[in-house]
Amino acid sequence: MDAPPTASAVEAVGLVKRYGATTAVDGLDLTVRPGTVTAVLGPNGAGKTTTIELCEGYRAPDAGRLRVLGLDPVADAAALRPRIGVMLQSGGVYPGVRAIEMLTHVARLHAHPLDVAELAERLGLASCGRTPYRRLSGGQRQRLALALAVVGRPELVFLDEPTAGLDPQARRATWELIGELRADGVTTVLSTHTMEEAEELADDVAIVDAGRVIARGTPAELCGGGGDVLRFAGRPGLDLVSLRQALPVGGDAAEPSPGSYVVTGDVDPRLLATVTAWCAQHGVLADRITTRRHTLEDVFLELTGKELRP
Repeated sequence: MDAPPTASAVEAVGLVKRYGATTAVDGLDLTVRPGTVTAVLGPNGAGKTTTIELCEGYRAPDAGRLRVLGLDPVADAAALRPRIGVMLQSGGVYPGVRAIEMLTHVARLHAHPLDVAELAERLGLASCGRTPYRRLSGGQRQRLALALAVVGRPELVFLDEPTAGLDPQARRATWELIGELRADGVTTVLSTHTMEEAEELADDVAIVDAGRVIARGTPAELCGGGGDVLRFAGRPGLDLVSLRQALPVGGDAAEPSPGSYVVTGDVDPRLLATVTAWCAQHGVLADRITTRRHTLEDVFLELTGKELRP
């Protein structure tokens, strides 16, 4: 079945997935632009893994509309699967098969695969190519999973924590490969807990929590254009209305967690002087005053909270 023309590589509208009384995905909307890298971020239990499994066709949604490359991932699975690559965190490889044999086997299933030897070399698999899968290290298994996902030259690839457990050299090689896929027009959807990775690679970011996309945009948009923030600690419950009134035009202040304050705006000597003067006038002994770029991690924690998730 040929896919109809589509402006989106992935389009999910009102997506719902339930497991008994638990709603893992709750009316989620997600759009992935063709030829881009989209990072899906979220705390544990947020629904991001289930969302990606729905897109891959491994699970069927209970409600909503989902199209991947213009096709229904479940009803059109036979037509869709040759066009997508999926990186699995575990399973899918026979324990006794050698790494290079598995990679060669998957390559032969596709009409125009990447060069197996070259891919193995760049991902550091050449030296362990004859090692049975069960004897590979965690990092080697991770790199093999990535190679298996991309060797068939997919139009769209789903990567689940692609650099988890990798050393800096392997992580950099993975980033370079993802960048080359984008340059070749391949669409990539990656799930990651590494904010640096999302900022480095992603054209678009979707932050998922409680089964919904709660924020989306480019990293620069989510970080407020890449501006700086001033942070300081003080007693909880300071008068933020008064502080905001004292700030230069365009400045703002928030208390994302008790006793931790964030001031945004043009962070310059004038803003720093204003904040310290306000603290002195209000009897606030400010502690740990710092200035730094407002990062994606800041945005993530402000939106999803700092409490650990089980």
